[in-house]
Amino acid sequence: MSVTWQGRPHTLGSRVSLFLLRLSGWTPLLEPPPGGAVKFVTAAAPHTSNLDFWPGLFWKWATRIPLHWVGKRELFSFPQGIFMRAVGGMALDRRRAGGNFVDAVVSVIEREDEIVLLVAPEGSRGNAGYWKTGFYYMALRAGVPIAVTALDWGHKRVGIVGYIVPTGEVKADFARIAALLEGVRGRVPGNESPVIPRPDEAGRE
Repeated sequence: MSVTWQGRPHTLGSRVSLFLLRLSGWTPLLEPPPGGAVKFVTAAAPHTSNLDFWPGLFWKWATRIPLHWVGKRELFSFPQGIFMRAVGGMALDRRRAGGNFVDAVVSVIEREDEIVLLVAPEGSRGNAGYWKTGFYYMALRAGVPIAVTALDWGHKRVGIVGYIVPTGEVKADFARIAALLEGVRGRVPGNESPVIPRPDEAGRE
């Protein structure tokens, strides 16, 4: 049986999800959180196809990890809101943070007892040439680690492969993330974006 979040016992749903994940050839990964931490921002990569959604979703269910993502409030209206919440969606009201997306997400992290907040930093399923840095500053300002999540179609592995604590040295921290993702391949390798910060954001705080 696979490792679960914080050693939680498996449920019928997590066992079924694990069975289906393994039946389709995937191996779930879940490096233990450092120091018993229960709040993270997770950068999931490479995100090269809409099909990334499915191994990611079954990994969430199989490991019982409190994985969430944020979206604008309009996405959560009835009836689609039922599905959005079922797959980990959380409605975000930017107005409460003065319209600043990063600050709004930080407020979500601060209010939750435990959360692993999913971000796809490439921002596109095509090769953007860099990663967006929003996820990095979310973690830095919230004072939480970054969990690096691999969507590795080359080896059929999905899940957290390691953690970094953001230091404010953006380029150095991105190099540490890149090292954790070495050898990881997306479903469409030509669509992968290199693990480097967006040039005009790499030096800001």
